[in-house]
Amino acid sequence: MSSSSKFSRRTTITHAGRHPHDNHGVVNPPVYHASTILQPSLDAFEASRKPDWKGYRYGRAGTPTSRSFEEAVTELYGAAGSVAVSSGLASITNALLAVTKAGDHILVTDNAYGPTRRFCNTFLARFGVETTYYDPSLGAGIDALFKDNTVAVFTEAPGSQTFEMSDIPAIAKAAHDRSAVVLMDNTWASPLYFDAFNKGVDIVVEAVTKYICGHSDVMMGIIVGNDDWAGPVRDMAKMHGNACGPDDLYLAQRGLRTLAVRMEQNQANGLALADWLRGRPEVKRVLHPGLTNDPGHEIWKRDFTGASGLFSFVLNEGYSRAALAALLDGLELYGMGASWGGYESLIIPANPTDYRTATPWTEAGQLLRIHAGLEDVDDLIADLGAGLDRLTAVDSAAR
Repeated sequence: MSSSSKFSRRTTITHAGRHPHDNHGVVNPPVYHASTILQPSLDAFEASRKPDWKGYRYGRAGTPTSRSFEEAVTELYGAAGSVAVSSGLASITNALLAVTKAGDHILVTDNAYGPTRRFCNTFLARFGVETTYYDPSLGAGIDALFKDNTVAVFTEAPGSQTFEMSDIPAIAKAAHDRSAVVLMDNTWASPLYFDAFNKGVDIVVEAVTKYICGHSDVMMGIIVGNDDWAGPVRDMAKMHGNACGPDDLYLAQRGLRTLAVRMEQNQANGLALADWLRGRPEVKRVLHPGLTNDPGHEIWKRDFTGASGLFSFVLNEGYSRAALAALLDGLELYGMGASWGGYESLIIPANPTDYRTATPWTEAGQLLRIHAGLEDVDDLIADLGAGLDRLTAVDSAAR
């Protein structure tokens, strides 16, 4: 298959990056455990050291295993190229380093993943790159924040923890009018549910750890670029010696093949849980762009073809920590742990006031982030319902 494939994304997920008849008819790409790669002659050895070499020269620089996975993701995005790196955060940091230099200014959405902010505020700042955080709802109004030295806009939609939507096409147009590059963390939607490059994005970063892998057992990221940026982001990652182990690449490829069917269930469970939570008396607000009453619903409906299983809700204010512990500690089906995108459901408390600067978080109640896994949704509702009952019972008994 090619990046101009006539097939749907669901079909591309199944076939991209596989070349069985180049490998004795074996369906899955082989797993190469490689560091040293030999060349058959002096001519071949010298050719392998040239920048335009298309073969393999050293395990860190790529193997058939890494290239099969990168080819599949590139085709799924309809992009020019991609490079797998050691984590989702590594995809963010290497992409930002590829587009910035000392003296530059960048714009970053205020609801970005926390470690993205940390990298901008510490590492980039130390090397003379200035960051301004912007209201994710600005859309075309972001133009007012550009400076003469603004080189990039970093987006994430919906936003981490609080799930505000951004008008990515409008932001991209404003950025391109200023000759700035647009980067997007597309981990929530994946290429299945958001066609980033056709919406104006130049570089996509995604945590393979989440939905592409889907089994909570791999640390990996991917940087995907258009014609202008596929080469520079690959060069930056390789300059940093960033590489992935062959077994992790194999697991990522294996997970990719079931991305469509898994995310369909994640979406269905997430929407069902979100809609049910709207009716609970303990809940003040549910943050999910797939709900018709969500402020970002119209943008989501226009630009996205689906939703993942990740969303948040806000409890009414006033519940004690003991009540919160009763809710969370007694859950049977929801684990408490960082990450998401696996087959299992998760729930964690979060506090957006810890990191918002451009758009203050004003909700007084506790924010809880849920990842809806692949369990039976009736069981998920029953377990969370019992937890909310415990929440209320603890505080009622204390009064």
